Amino acid sequence: MTTTPDAVHQDVERYYAAHARNAGSACCDKSSDEACCGTYPVELLESVPADIASFSLGCANPITAAGLKPGEAVLDLGSGGGLDCFLAAREVGPGGRVIGIDMTDAMLERAEANRLRAGAQNVEFRMGLIEALPVADGSVDVVVSNCVINLAPDKAPVFREIARVLRPGGRLCVGDIVTRGSLREDLRQQADSWAACIAGALTAEAYAAGLTAVGLGGVEVRPADGRNPDEIPEGIPYSALITARRPA
Repeated sequence: MTTTPDAVHQDVERYYAAHARNAGSACCDKSSDEACCGTYPVELLESVPADIASFSLGCANPITAAGLKPGEAVLDLGSGGGLDCFLAAREVGPGGRVIGIDMTDAMLERAEANRLRAGAQNVEFRMGLIEALPVADGSVDVVVSNCVINLAPDKAPVFREIARVLRPGGRLCVGDIVTRGSLREDLRQQADSWAACIAGALTAEAYAAGLTAVGLGGVEVRPADGRNPDEIPEGIPYSALITARRPA
């Protein structure tokens, strides 16, 4: 199985470039019922064309959970076809702005075409790695992401970048795949398990510790469906909502 950082990036880029050229959902891996696509309120999806709304690559609904406010600046890590960016754009309004970051040319092309169709004038997309964001220090109010950070071969640089770009008092709200206890080895060794959001998943405790280590506070990692974490089997990946805040 792929383990070097460069090889992981290449495999992930190939995997998602293929999905960018096809219609439909490519959400989280189906090796477990615990890791599944997030659901959005119907009224939220009504703000974008139906085919854009149906192209989901996420595992939760960080947009609603983030409690976005008019005028805020939002950064989406791994923006894919742009769905979460367009949903965020509606929430922050014309006085706000949304930046989507993706490393895949095919995804960026699809996202820009979708942006033009959706008429999302307060959204822009940039090429980049989430480990080295092309975004100024302290320039965004909210960082969101949906089933992407687990794809990074090393999460520490990602967490540092999140802390860097957030304004004092800014907040993080992401959907991601985590595990309760160590991931089962048979799941880790499956073909494409890293690109399919499985092999790179951290334990909930490690995720929280990583965010705390870069100075973020109020870190919470909770199952996206509201269950008690103790109800989730050991070694199984599941969808989580992760929230944190940069101190003011």
